[in-house]
Amino acid sequence: MSETPFNDLPAALVEEVLNQTTTVGDLLFETFRQVKDERETRRQALSDSKMILSESTLGYPPLPTTCATDGSYAIERLLTTDLVAAAAVAVEGLTPPSEARHWEQPRHTTYVEAEVHDMDTATVLRAVMLGNELLLATRAPHDLVMLDFTLTLPIIYFNQAFTKAPDLPSLKCSKEFLDNCVEYLKAYAAILQAKRSDKHYIALPKYSTRREIGDAQGWPGAHDDRGLLTLLLRPGELTKPLTIETPKTAWHINVKGAPKHARQEAQDLAGTILESLSEIRIFYYKPQEWLPALRVEVANDIAANNHRLATVVQGLKHQCATPGMLEPYPLYLADRTVKALARSLPAFRQIATQRIAEKYEGDIGEVFFAMHGYRSESGGK
Repeated sequence: MSETPFNDLPAALVEEVLNQTTTVGDLLFETFRQVKDERETRRQALSDSKMILSESTLGYPPLPTTCATDGSYAIERLLTTDLVAAAAVAVEGLTPPSEARHWEQPRHTTYVEAEVHDMDTATVLRAVMLGNELLLATRAPHDLVMLDFTLTLPIIYFNQAFTKAPDLPSLKCSKEFLDNCVEYLKAYAAILQAKRSDKHYIALPKYSTRREIGDAQGWPGAHDDRGLLTLLLRPGELTKPLTIETPKTAWHINVKGAPKHARQEAQDLAGTILESLSEIRIFYYKPQEWLPALRVEVANDIAANNHRLATVVQGLKHQCATPGMLEPYPLYLADRTVKALARSLPAFRQIATQRIAEKYEGDIGEVFFAMHGYRSESGGK
């Protein structure tokens, strides 16, 4: 199918799309040429403003042990019910030669349930997924833990779930979220603060439209920081850590939907989270020639300490050892692992259908009608 992508499309539609794509290519060519022409000027301006640092100026601490977490969720919309699944995994990075540490199982969490039909299931389910990612990250016995999202994402997902879950008591995932919401918030706060000197949590979002550096440098609005800095930075260079860009509307998290016995603790944690978010620092780092610039988000305690910052930089460089991956090794592997969940859900449905058919005493055709899948939804971050 991948070799014949146009088989099911009308010939006239394909021709029109190809013509439009050619026009888009011409416009992009002009953009690329302009960026190339201005590259040295922009790099010099960055250098003059002392925004470019060399990894060598930070020092060379011992290589840290590393891991990365990722998560995904999937929903099969069936005739009579919804089959939902969420998973979070943690994958260890390439191990330093002297490391003999052993990480006890499990290194993953799973959640599979049958839910009543509701369009807001995904909102709560993805908060459960993300909460379990955060728990895995804080329980990892490694020096450097990589997260596959921006540090501002959990406050958005959790806020949405706190709003929806109390009004959806029929969803089992609502109970799962509310029962564990305090633990999720504790893990989030610990990651944002990163107080322990032997624990470094970093967020590495693949896609970002933020422009902390671009706005300061007066770059055109059409270019985000990561795109331009991929061209401007040389291997082994990073930018000076800056305060993360704040949204036009202030971050907030409404925990009134938390269980009554946990509401005060949740409120206290929410205050800690909001305060910590305002102190998050970001920098861009280009470990190797073949890699795009990595956007790295860290706690202020890490960015303000050269030794801890050097540990992060050296850990990233060690995990970017092959041109075959455009991101650090453990993030790449964790991403591949969790994406298999959505592809596997139809198989889980078939297993459930077979189990029902074995025990059902009526017309077996009713079982297959009831368990017929009409639509699949999946997601991550």
